[in-house]
Amino acid sequence: MPTDQHTVSEHPPGASVGARRVSHALMRPLERFLHIQAASGIVLLIATAVALVWVNSPWQASYHALWATRIDLAVGPWAASTTLHFVVNDVLMAVFFFVIGLEVRRELQAGELSSLRRGTLPIAAALGGMVAPIAIYFLAGAFVDASAGWAVPLSTDTAFALGVLALLGRRIPATLRLLVLTIAVIDDVIAILVIAVFYTSGLEPTGILVAIAGIGVVVLFQRLGIRQVAAYVVPGSVVWVGVWWAGIHPTIAGVMLGLLTPATAWYGHHGFLDAARRDLATIAQRLKFIEAKHDLAQPMSALRLAQREAVSPLDRIVRALHPWAAFGIMPVFALANAGVDFGAVELGAAPRLAAGIAGGLVVGKLAGILLASLAVVKLRITALPPDVTWAGMAIAGAVAGIGFTMALFIAELAFADEPALQDIATVAVIVASAVAATVALLLGRFLLPPAAPAAVTDS
Repeated sequence: MPTDQHTVSEHPPGASVGARRVSHALMRPLERFLHIQAASGIVLLIATAVALVWVNSPWQASYHALWATRIDLAVGPWAASTTLHFVVNDVLMAVFFFVIGLEVRRELQAGELSSLRRGTLPIAAALGGMVAPIAIYFLAGAFVDASAGWAVPLSTDTAFALGVLALLGRRIPATLRLLVLTIAVIDDVIAILVIAVFYTSGLEPTGILVAIAGIGVVVLFQRLGIRQVAAYVVPGSVVWVGVWWAGIHPTIAGVMLGLLTPATAWYGHHGFLDAARRDLATIAQRLKFIEAKHDLAQPMSALRLAQREAVSPLDRIVRALHPWAAFGIMPVFALANAGVDFGAVELGAAPRLAAGIAGGLVVGKLAGILLASLAVVKLRITALPPDVTWAGMAIAGAVAGIGFTMALFIAELAFADEPALQDIATVAVIVASAVAATVALLLGRFLLPPAAPAAVTDS
């Protein structure tokens, strides 16, 4: 029987088969690791540990020197100079907030926030998880030590929270994971609004006009049907510059651009299949004739368009950026901001600040989420999702107390001119997040029954 001459080899031309097998063997464990839900939290934890060890070692000066490294940019007569720390906190974190904006947009389009009925419980839980930490911050007297730090214990670190739930395995139902994710998204929205309203001063009208112009170009491109992501890099950069120029933290630009991203696919899955069949048939027909073999550019281009537009721009961008945000930006941010010299921290200088932040995260989040959820369920406004019990809601409240990334970010904004208070807040966030994670794990072990082993079917 003749062999098929058109069978494609699994190895590219000129590649070493042995080398590729070794490469696959080495990369397979890494790929498995990156698909573990807790993986980004593990990387974040390692980055935090490195920062703390580094800054409390004899090489402390090199840590501070690294983030103070000057970065100079010049284009003709235009020049700018900044530091590596600014690039991390204001540029890379804008990308991180862009991903958050995309997640919020997706939740509003087809997630738990797409209807009032579905969104009532996570919205109520998130609001409760905001009010209670603020109340504890004030009751602890932390407002006396540092009035600007009241927003530090408001937000949940999604990566760490989902990572802790993953450690509990199949004890945690999928609906509870989804609920925690939705609460974390709402937390992020609240934190973004807090940053925009309370940590912005001295608005510059020119910057606002520049940002509006950039947004106008983005909307115009969408009206023109431009779907290539690369086309939006320049107007997106204009929005970032305008927001920064206006005196608003530039990460807000990332959120606005994320919310503007189209969440609807053009072709969709069925449209892609129809277009692919048509384009492949055209290609096959032209390959039959020698004179038409060079006329494949148009159907190949149409096939690439159908492939790209099978999913929405939002889904494409999230798929591309989420690994970079989770395994790149967040760990680098932790490395740049979690480094605290324990020998230089004087908790006695603002003991109520540390108590307010720690109490808000560990106690406030759990109590606020649990009580607010109990209220809306008892009032019959909504109901608990399937498979979610009140024990599960307590665990959700506990993991929500893992503030970390956003808490450190707000602490950096709140105490930008008071490094002593920022160090105290950083220590409080790290310790409280560790305690909240421990409480969640203990609650999961003692309150939730072990999951039944997966059924084994005969093949």
